[in-house]
Amino acid sequence: MTADLDHDLVDQELVDAATRLVVARAKGDDHTVACAARDRDGRIVTGLNVYHFTGGPCAELVTIGAAAAVGAYDLVTVVAVGSDGRGVLPPCGRCRQVLLDYFPRVEVVVPTEDGPRTVPVRELLPYAYEVAENNSPSSETEDPA
Repeated sequence: MTADLDHDLVDQELVDAATRLVVARAKGDDHTVACAARDRDGRIVTGLNVYHFTGGPCAELVTIGAAAAVGAYDLVTVVAVGSDGRGVLPPCGRCRQVLLDYFPRVEVVVPTEDGPRTVPVRELLPYAYEVAENNSPSSETEDPA
């Protein structure tokens, strides 16, 4: 699903892929969330979080790395699903920021009271910090005075 589609439409194939992965591979406390992402070419890439008491990457971050490993650099939709029947999960703050930085037009499947919904990542991070491109003093074209 891309940004020009109805946000109530959820990429069910992605939800199903993440659900299958979390059911099959999320064992114990080390791996409790799966993520699935679709790139612009329609490829689906998945990943599992890596829990460790010192910190560890969320499933979304693992999936971004897995996507890069297969040349999928233009993700259009992502979803995370929790183990133990928790269903679709919203991304944490760090993942929201990373998704925005790497894929500013990505759509994210999130849970709502009415069921999963697809929203632009910008909606999940209002007033987000964004690195401005070409904002160095030498790139300014207007006289600031």
